Amino acid sequence: MGALARVVGVLVGQGRLRRWLLPWALSLGALLNLAYPMYVHYDFSHSLDTRSYLRLAAGRFDSVNVTRRYRVLVPAAAGTLARPVTTIYGKIWPQRPAGEWPRRFAFFLINCGLLSAAGATWWRAARLAGASAGAAGVALLAVLSSRWAEYAAGLPLTDSLYLLVFGLGYYAWRRGPGAGWAVAAALLLGPLAKESFVFLLPWLAWFGRRALGWREQAAALAGGLLALVAVHYAVDKAAGTPPTESVSNALAHFENLTYSLRRATSPKGLGELLSIFGLFTLPVLAALLGPGGRRALAPILGWAEGTLLAVVAVHMLLSGDLGRMGYLFAPVFTVALALVAQAVIGRVRGLPPPTVIRS
Repeated sequence: MGALARVVGVLVGQGRLRRWLLPWALSLGALLNLAYPMYVHYDFSHSLDTRSYLRLAAGRFDSVNVTRRYRVLVPAAAGTLARPVTTIYGKIWPQRPAGEWPRRFAFFLINCGLLSAAGATWWRAARLAGASAGAAGVALLAVLSSRWAEYAAGLPLTDSLYLLVFGLGYYAWRRGPGAGWAVAAALLLGPLAKESFVFLLPWLAWFGRRALGWREQAAALAGGLLALVAVHYAVDKAAGTPPTESVSNALAHFENLTYSLRRATSPKGLGELLSIFGLFTLPVLAALLGPGGRRALAPILGWAEGTLLAVVAVHMLLSGDLGRMGYLFAPVFTVALALVAQAVIGRVRGLPPPTVIRS
């Protein structure tokens, strides 16, 4: 045990690993607590999405809606993890009825881990924008307290992977040189994470070019698209459906535009928008209204953040699920909240404004 502790201490003591491990562990600790009630008590009769992904984890494709049928990475991982969990689960909780519990628990563990990885990218982006470690940590915990984080972590969904893709992309924009691996990972995972990745792709290609050149981006994207084609072929064959079904289903999403616009401008829709980040939205809005606040938020008031907001808005309008898709803006909002917190801390302590870093 002493030797193991020394090894862990050496690893954590290394700067690069520490910068990623600590925010990931902080996120994981928060999510395991916050999302556990959602995992245990959620009524699955309310959500077709969760039932579909549970069927995917069991290897059933024919009874899953085409919208979700090809998002196989997280369900496949959950189905694999559920096998050893089944044996252990039965010994620890023999009173649990047989059925979906092992797969639900596997989704819970995997989604908490993936969303924690996304949280680590948000924390790193905040640090790169000039926020202190404490301000970035406070902002990270605040953003993870959103009900949509609890949904993504606690339920059999695949949102956590797509949130990680957004986080990797925004971190790469903030980091620049040295973050090519993040752009490559986003391009590899994105096509299989969600079909609407096509709307994020232009943003990622343009703002990720400082981290990874377009030739290398093309190679990574080719790998992601080849994997997508292979998954489509295998799933269509297993489900016995024509390949054109997924194309017509994707085009059908444009019918949601009118519905989403009406909903967004209704009192209920506005409430849903404000509920994405809850009361933590208020200090950011207040900062935007004053010159001092805008100076504090200057690192995020650029084309990258504005166009990423537009990408998120497209996701919201096409899906009709305003709050859930709006949470994709979490990387930028975490940075914004951290900068506001940093400005408040600096004003109290009489400190100079934060400095944007690139390390």
